[in-house]
Amino acid sequence: MARVAVENLYKTFPQGESRSASAPSETESTHGVTVLRRINLEIADGEFMVLVGPSGCGKSTLLRLLSGLEEATAGTITIGTQKVNALPPKQRDTAIVFQSYALYPHLTVYDNLAFGLRRMPIRSVSPAPVDTQPDPDALDANQALQAALAAQSWWQPLLAKVTRPLPAGLRYQSPADRLIDHRVQAVAKMLQIAPLLDRYPRQLSGGQKQRVALGRAIARNPQVFLMDEPLSNLDAKLRNETRAQIVNLQKQLDITTIYVTHDQVEAMTMGDRIAVMNQGQIQQVAPPLELYQAPANQFVAEFIGSPTMNFLPVQIKAPLVVTHPEFRLTLPGGWETLLQPYDGQQVTLGIRPEHMSLSLPAPKNLPVRVTRVEALGSETYLTVMLKDTPLQVRIQPDRPVHIGEELWLAIAPEQVHLFDSETGKSLGRPTVPAELSQ
Repeated sequence: MARVAVENLYKTFPQGESRSASAPSETESTHGVTVLRRINLEIADGEFMVLVGPSGCGKSTLLRLLSGLEEATAGTITIGTQKVNALPPKQRDTAIVFQSYALYPHLTVYDNLAFGLRRMPIRSVSPAPVDTQPDPDALDANQALQAALAAQSWWQPLLAKVTRPLPAGLRYQSPADRLIDHRVQAVAKMLQIAPLLDRYPRQLSGGQKQRVALGRAIARNPQVFLMDEPLSNLDAKLRNETRAQIVNLQKQLDITTIYVTHDQVEAMTMGDRIAVMNQGQIQQVAPPLELYQAPANQFVAEFIGSPTMNFLPVQIKAPLVVTHPEFRLTLPGGWETLLQPYDGQQVTLGIRPEHMSLSLPAPKNLPVRVTRVEALGSETYLTVMLKDTPLQVRIQPDRPVHIGEELWLAIAPEQVHLFDSETGKSLGRPTVPAELSQ
């Protein structure tokens, strides 16, 4: 495993360069199209970091820069202790899992798993005797394989390839082939695909293909896993199962992992930390619950959480009152210092659907009319109108509600978020009184 650091990274495509229709959000300039700006990110050894954001925000481009498939315009990328900007992909000791699986259709599952191992770059390591297993205390698994590959004679790979279609007892295996076979079998057992080793990709289901793609990355024993939306092609049930499997494997292998997704549920359930991206910039990096409870700006607040946060324009009346044409709410005492600079100004109030509840008529409550009911069994989601403003609310399933019904909603004052109306930045979180924090 290895630490990954990205410092002041930029990516600009030259004017007129051909790119896909799903290219990231762009900033045109006389020098080209800038798709990543001022990216600073540090990922600890063994950490599971998730890059999340809407389609086109630049998260996949950042992953391609880390893997070496794209060249950075400016900034530095460090993996372990080595700056890797000038290194080709095969020398960065990373393994990438693509959204489209990218399996070789003419190779069996076994050969797909072994493909990267047979082409592992040979580095200057102290070779072990070719007729014995390398000392595990002297070399790690990759160094042992590199030593065996370096010690091979020219005829050994050729003979192994020629005899590979023969029955197991007639095949020739060099010391390097034996190491590769041992690792492929171990990975296949770990991912429960050992019975599939002789099949071709066309004979596999989507879930099986995804496990083979994961296995190919795991087999290389890289310093860093890079995963580019690997679950997006799976159905909901299989996605949930594979998501849990990836998390368990990452914890078991303890390898630094960078995972790209547009699905905030995946991000919240998988990552040790999450980097939220938008328009080529990182908006906030934090553990999942911190993103939910203390979003840095209105974009993060809206993107994290399902259904999304509700937003209402309100006016501040110091020390603790926020007013709206339809209600007047007093906030807890910890807000006083934060609200003082905004006295008399308009800000944006944010409240999540789960932090609103059915209540009785009162000046602090919201009079609404129901326009949509989604009964899920365990909970019910309502779409309601506050005058001309749509809001979403989550209520308990035992309360029957009908379209057109008029209700009063209470806001939990301790769960309110406030954002600057111009910049979208959070005003901060209120201080908790000492007697309540104990």
